[in-house]
Amino acid sequence: MSENANPLLISPAARDALQTWLAHQSALKDAAENTIIAYRGDVTEFLTFMTLHKGDTQGLGALAKITISDMRAWMASTRSGGVGSRSVARKLSAVKAFYRWLAEREGFEPTAVLLARSPKFQKKLPRPLAEDAARALIDCVETQARAPWVAARDVAVLTMLWGCGLRISEALALKGGDAPLPNSLRIMGKGGKERVVPVLPAARAAVEGYLALCPYPQEPHAPLFRAIRGGALGARAVAQVMADARMQLGLPATATPHAMRHSFATHLLDAGGDLRAIQELLGHASLSTTQAYTAVDTARLMEVYNNAHPKAGR
Repeated sequence: MSENANPLLISPAARDALQTWLAHQSALKDAAENTIIAYRGDVTEFLTFMTLHKGDTQGLGALAKITISDMRAWMASTRSGGVGSRSVARKLSAVKAFYRWLAEREGFEPTAVLLARSPKFQKKLPRPLAEDAARALIDCVETQARAPWVAARDVAVLTMLWGCGLRISEALALKGGDAPLPNSLRIMGKGGKERVVPVLPAARAAVEGYLALCPYPQEPHAPLFRAIRGGALGARAVAQVMADARMQLGLPATATPHAMRHSFATHLLDAGGDLRAIQELLGHASLSTTQAYTAVDTARLMEVYNNAHPKAGR
């Protein structure tokens, strides 16, 4: 939690309301634990600021009277603390979500908060890997593991990310009962959204190869991908495997497990895949999120054009 967030400066009623909202987000909206932690910190920071800004602990009645001027003061204070535009936008989004819920619960109009404009920021485009780099990474992780079954496991995980477009959390959430992998998997993604993902023969073969070597029993409710001591394989361990491999291959720091998912989408687009279908496969709630990949593709085409066209640079 930020040092600017002090729960002791928040009224008991506001603390209770925040806790109830967070419980609602966790239970009914199926928000991830990291999301709940971020929400708690962002909204607590906001409520702390309002107490200091107004000179008094803000109860629910006072919070209902927040003005546009108050919102601008909070955002200016946040920016002056060295927080970037992207982070300010995230904090504002959390506050707005809390206020929508609180206004409905308490029966007031949250217009001043909801009208606060998010600062503009440059969206980071996905950084996919070229197809040969993705293959090289998978080949590399196979040679760097300490045991054959670990090598097979790492290959299987990365193949699932690249071949099925899974998030690392989704791949690591697979259970022993999911194997042998069928032709398609039902994946529970962000926000409890379910989608069906085709499983390529290469991904099925990689998982079968891993299970044939894994020293731990394949139990229906146990993690499919095991750590060295038999527990659940963690995302940090996979990230470290990727980091070691990219150093050997001289690839940039953007070559992460998530980059394999980006590569899945970009390579489908390169092959003529339909944007709407790719949105469904990735589990994006908004098509605009998937459209970022077209920007990547266009940027790459323009780079090739500028380097190769006889009139470029003249």
